[in-house]
Amino acid sequence: MKAKRIVVHIQDLIEQENIGLRKLGRQADIQISALSPLASGKKQRIDLGHLKRIAESLDIKDMNEIISIEDEEENA
Repeated sequence: MKAKRIVVHIQDLIEQENIGLRKLGRQADIQISALSPLASGKKQRIDLGHLKRIAESLDIKDMNEIISIEDEEENA
């Protein structure tokens, strides 16, 4: 069985929306210090409240647009 990892697509979303991380933080009422590690993939725990506020601020109806589960890369 291949190992899995959770991928957060914040960086892709802000590029699609043509906004910055700080603007997303203001819109979602999330401090940049919490949002930045989430966007860079360095955060191990994800606050469901943050995901909900991000979805609301970007009018996302499907949580799969924000997070996905993918196979670990062989060379990782």
